[in-house]
Amino acid sequence: MQITNREKEDHITPILRQAFRPLFLLGALFSAVAILLWGFALAGKVSLPVYGNIMFWHSHEMIFGFVVAIVLGFLLTAVQNWTGLRAPHGNTLLVVTVLWSAARLLLLFGENLPWWLVAAVDVSVLPVAAFLFGIMVLKINQTRNLFFVPILLLLTVCNLLMHYGLHFGHYNIQVLGAYNAVFLVTLLMAIIGGRVLPMFTANGTMTKKVQALPWLDKMALGSLWLIFAVHFFNLHMRLPSQVMVVLFAFCAITTAVRVVRWKIWITWRVPLLWSLHIAYWFIPIGLALFALRYAGIEITQSVAMHALTAGAMGNMILSMIARVSLGHSGRPLQAKPIMWGAFLLVAIAAVTRVFLIWFMPELTSQWLMLSTLAWAIAYSIYVVVYFKVLITPRADGNPG
Repeated sequence: MQITNREKEDHITPILRQAFRPLFLLGALFSAVAILLWGFALAGKVSLPVYGNIMFWHSHEMIFGFVVAIVLGFLLTAVQNWTGLRAPHGNTLLVVTVLWSAARLLLLFGENLPWWLVAAVDVSVLPVAAFLFGIMVLKINQTRNLFFVPILLLLTVCNLLMHYGLHFGHYNIQVLGAYNAVFLVTLLMAIIGGRVLPMFTANGTMTKKVQALPWLDKMALGSLWLIFAVHFFNLHMRLPSQVMVVLFAFCAITTAVRVVRWKIWITWRVPLLWSLHIAYWFIPIGLALFALRYAGIEITQSVAMHALTAGAMGNMILSMIARVSLGHSGRPLQAKPIMWGAFLLVAIAAVTRVFLIWFMPELTSQWLMLSTLAWAIAYSIYVVVYFKVLITPRADGNPG
């Protein structure tokens, strides 16, 4: 279906032709800068005039700044392929990008700003994107992908909980908003990963695609939905720990079986594949750590949570944006050799933040600095390597 007018397309600045262009670039750059600022602040090297406090800023911005930018860049690009309609571009995309950028600046320099101003700008990003996505899906009655709209709106609620908890001094509500968002994004990764990983693996290794087992997918994703619901309604504080152990363990096992079937061992020669597989493996690892924590093993909530954030999100996002940026800019799906290093570094950042801090907590400060540096270098490599790709027209001459 021809969904673009070539003459009009040529008058649009290339970076505003598809949502992945500005949002991947700014999101990756922001994550590298934000994690470095966080590391230096922890080490006492800098004092940041952030909105709220440094702990709030870090947890909020890595989710609602960095992760949300990539999620929106992906969804507002993919919706064009899914619907055959022209995705947000030009001035519409500029509004979304400016709104996201303004929120990041307000949170970084918002120490003395009215809380309602910062919260209003920040919270508005997701509903605006949900509206733009929803109207496209509804135009062709594509109900299969409509579920992304309530997910974006639930993320909005999580964001509101964080702002509410901060302003009114309810730390438990603030943490609830952050953890709910992590479980929701984990669910999103599990859904999207289940759709694309078998296909990517088959195409990239020239092997037969592994067919889905509907019963297994329903158990894995259903239990993950249940984990989110239990935390969203704060039921985990009321349920017996044994129930939580069973729930997390069941979800970890079914998710692990799901990813085992996709055969990571045949992907080692293709970095765009093994990096995705490693990322997905961090989901059952994180769920298993929560199960062990509820079972009484000495594992902090932070360690278990960072398996899902630094581990699954950090690795999956870098791998996906490296792949999507090539595919949607008309280039072969061949990562430059230096991206091997970037994928390894973000994996090292995750392993350090989760396992080394768990096993050797007396060296937490050193492990945190190593993790932040590895992450910052990894995402900086992406920014440098893909900068030209994201700001110039497609290599194949097609619109987009």
